[in-house]
Amino acid sequence: MRAYICPKRTSTQPVQPRPPSPRTVAGWILRHPDNLPETDHLQLKAVLARCPELDALTGHVRFFAQMLTGREGERLPQWLEAVRRDDLPGPHTLATGLERDLDAVIAGLTLPWSSGAVEGHVNRIKMLKRQMYGRAGFDLLRKRVLLAG
Repeated sequence: MRAYICPKRTSTQPVQPRPPSPRTVAGWILRHPDNLPETDHLQLKAVLARCPELDALTGHVRFFAQMLTGREGERLPQWLEAVRRDDLPGPHTLATGLERDLDAVIAGLTLPWSSGAVEGHVNRIKMLKRQMYGRAGFDLLRKRVLLAG
């Protein structure tokens, strides 16, 4: 331990803080910029200044989040075109998947209807079924679903 610490004490260079973890940076990017504390905002700005690819990705993520929260699905072709211009493999894969059924994706980003409540019920029923470990039949599953609901 002494061999590691002594050079640090005698060094004329200031000790640099540990860089933020990828999970932390991803959290900063995914959070709305208005909800980001000033210190985190400054750290994110420093990280993005060092990595132009991450800066471009941040722009794409925030544009998509704006489309999603503002129900602006008609802007999706513009977003897809911007993603195609950048050489980032992750967004390219997402764009390719979205283009497979472009009309449905645009409708999902634009229309006010959601299947979220149905998905929640399906998830709850699957959880109850898994808890029984396949030991009981449909009748017991039905009773548990009705009692839990």
